[in-house]
Amino acid sequence: MLHLRSTQLLGALCALLIAAAPAAAKPGHGHGHGNGHGNAHGLSISKSSFGSVGGTAVDKYTLTNARGMSVSILTYGGIIQSVTVPDRRGRSANVTLGFSDIAGYTSDAYVKSNPYFGAIIGRYGNRIGGAQFSLDGHTYTLDANNNGNTLHGGFKGFNQFVWDAQEVPGTDTVGLKLSRTSAAGEGCADLTKCTGFPGNLQVSVLFTLDNANQLRFDYTATTDAPTVVNLTNHSYWNLSGEGSGTIYDHLLKLNASSYTPVDAGLIPTGAIDPVAGTPFDFTTYHAIGERIRNNDEQLVFGRGYDHNFVLNQPSGSGLNLAAKLFDPSSGRKLTILTTEPGIQFYSGNFLDGTLYGTSGHQYRQGDGLALETQHFPDSPNKPNFPSTRLDPGQTYQSSTVYAFSATGHHFGLSRRHKH
Repeated sequence: MLHLRSTQLLGALCALLIAAAPAAAKPGHGHGHGNGHGNAHGLSISKSSFGSVGGTAVDKYTLTNARGMSVSILTYGGIIQSVTVPDRRGRSANVTLGFSDIAGYTSDAYVKSNPYFGAIIGRYGNRIGGAQFSLDGHTYTLDANNNGNTLHGGFKGFNQFVWDAQEVPGTDTVGLKLSRTSAAGEGCADLTKCTGFPGNLQVSVLFTLDNANQLRFDYTATTDAPTVVNLTNHSYWNLSGEGSGTIYDHLLKLNASSYTPVDAGLIPTGAIDPVAGTPFDFTTYHAIGERIRNNDEQLVFGRGYDHNFVLNQPSGSGLNLAAKLFDPSSGRKLTILTTEPGIQFYSGNFLDGTLYGTSGHQYRQGDGLALETQHFPDSPNKPNFPSTRLDPGQTYQSSTVYAFSATGHHFGLSRRHKH
């Protein structure tokens, strides 16, 4: 890692350069030549086999645009298996962590560490404290798969099912719709010991790609009984390229003036605290590694960043700016917009070197980061948090856009800044 002073200096320099970036830095103005084919706009979708899980075939769908970007999605877990985007010089690289075959996602080492690479997370993304919650006077109990709490839907969440797939061609976008029925009782591996989530949930996720290098997720769900729902995607990003080293030099800016502090079990205390004066202040660009080793109780609890940030809400409706992530080494930038009220920033603290990814390189602590748009953790047990309740007759809808661009070819930033 860089020394603190040099990291701070780099962060300040790049923040100024990003702010002064020309129009070419906007999403969709990156360099590179696309190999898309299909409709008149160079957008296409292709399908290939990706093995099988439990005797069920798994397919890989690849969305490609005319601007040098491609996204591969698995029917297993709705996993984003790769995202290839150009850097400032037009050189393409996969910028998300994952594996080149299905064995990587089902190996004993993967199941043990369970990083949820790229997957759809449900029925409830993030943690539910004490592995239980109440609705209308009924207490529902769940798998305690994370230190006595429920994490990402229990022992078998949405990430471990094979979803039904439907290609969705369009004029200005190309898409893939994945859908499944989450049966009442999911979230409990042994129904003699817990109840699982109530209600049969009809859920779908529509992935679309356009020629502005924007990958969009549209989540929809309905239920036949009152339940709680919190869906998200768990992709890990490294804008220097998958397997290239740590993300500690990446610069992050979050549209969040407050966050939800946690206890030692990473369950929110219920407080909503200001980020000002803390290592959680990303209201201006900061290098991720700049303060991650500070002697701060919250960082100690998470072994780094593993916290929900409360997004500043816009005056109108629609998509809200959530985060901007910039890699000085490659010039790649990721801008995240969402309808969700929060975003979980996880700095890859539990990657332990036991997994080797798509490029054959070892994944160690900090080699990727997740930015998960969401409702807040443990909302069913925190009345002051935005509600995650869904009733019959209602439709759960959530949208998030990951917009990629590249900038800074004239900045003179060199790879010597990289770890």
